Amino acid sequence: MMGLFNRRHQPGADVGGLGSTLIALRIEAGAVAPAHSTVVVFNAAGYARRTAAGKVVCEQGEMAFCFHPGPYTVDLTPFAAAPEWGLRLRFVVDAANPRVTQQRFDLYLYSETAGRLALSDFGASVQLALQAELAQGALDLPPCTTLEEWHAFRAGLNQLMYTRYGVTVDDCVPVDLGEQIDYAAALQARAAAAPQVSPPAATPPRATPPPAAMQPPVVAAQPPALGAAQDARALRRLFIELPALSGELRLLALPEGLPVFQQHQALLLRLGMAALNVNTMPALAWSAPDRPLPAEDQARRCAQTLIAQAALDEAWSLLARLQLATPAQWPQLLDEADRICTNLETGLSLRRIAQAPRTEPSL
Repeated sequence: MMGLFNRRHQPGADVGGLGSTLIALRIEAGAVAPAHSTVVVFNAAGYARRTAAGKVVCEQGEMAFCFHPGPYTVDLTPFAAAPEWGLRLRFVVDAANPRVTQQRFDLYLYSETAGRLALSDFGASVQLALQAELAQGALDLPPCTTLEEWHAFRAGLNQLMYTRYGVTVDDCVPVDLGEQIDYAAALQARAAAAPQVSPPAATPPRATPPPAAMQPPVVAAQPPALGAAQDARALRRLFIELPALSGELRLLALPEGLPVFQQHQALLLRLGMAALNVNTMPALAWSAPDRPLPAEDQARRCAQTLIAQAALDEAWSLLARLQLATPAQWPQLLDEADRICTNLETGLSLRRIAQAPRTEPSL
C-alpha cells in the first residue's frame, strides 16, 4: 500500500511538445522520462552521462535533462535584409560518440539552457549564428548559387551545426517565406522601434563646454538585476566552455611546419590564461570588499563580459572552419584566431577593473 502511495506522488515533468516544439527540458529525480527520449545526468562538476528513458535516478548534487533526438524542422532567414527568402533546416540530435568524454549537445544543454530548450529558441540561436557567419564571410551563399557553391555552403553549415550545437543536419533546402512574413510590416516595426531624433530647441548662448575628451564617459545604464543576470550567465558559459574549446583545438590535425605549430601552441596558451582570468573574476557589484560599485560601472562591466561571450561564440565557429581547413587556409584562420583571442582578452581585462580607464586630453 505504501508503495502505491509513493508511486502516485512521484514528481512529474511537463513534457508536452517534447519531440515537436520542445527539444529538451530539465527533469527532476524520480520523474519518468517519456519513451524515445534520452536522459542526461550532470554531476556538480558538469560531467555528463546518458541513460535510457525511464525513471530518473540522480545522486546528491546532480541534475538531469531529457531530450528527444528529433528530427526537427526550422525555417531560417540567412540574410536579415531579405526576410522573405529562407532555408528550411531539418536536423537531429546526435547519438553518443564513444570517442569523446563529453558530447557537444550535452555541453550546450549544461552551459546555455536554463531549463527548457524550445525549438523556436534554438532556431533563433542558429539563425543568429548563420547570419554572423555569412556577414563575416566565413560562409558564402551568393545569388544564383551554383551546385559547387551550394555543396561548399552545406559542408560549412553542417560542420558549424555539429561543432557549435552537437546536432546533425539531415536536409537543407531554400524556401520562399513570403507568405509567412509581411516585409512591409517588419519595416514599419523597425522604423517605429528606431529612436526618434528631434532637432534641438533654440536656447540662449551658454558657456563653451569642455572638449569631449575631458567629459566623463557616457554609459547606457540598465537595471542592476538584469545586468547581474546577464553577467552571471556569460561568465558561467566562459567558465564551462573555454576548457572544452581548448580541448577540441588540441585535437586538430595540424599541417606541417613549425610556424603553424607555434601559433597553435600560443593560441592554446592564451585560451588557458583567459580561462584562469574567468576563474578569478571579481564580483560584479563590488569594487572592493567594503565598497559597492555604482550602477553605471556595473553596466560597463556587464557589457565587457558580453564582449567576451561574443568572442567565445566566434571561437566555436572558427573551430568548425579549422576542422575543414586545407593547409593553405590555416595561416589566415590563425590570424582570425588572434583577433578573436584579442577581443576575448580585452573584454575580460576590462571586466576585471572596477572603473573605466580615464582618457587624458591630447595636447
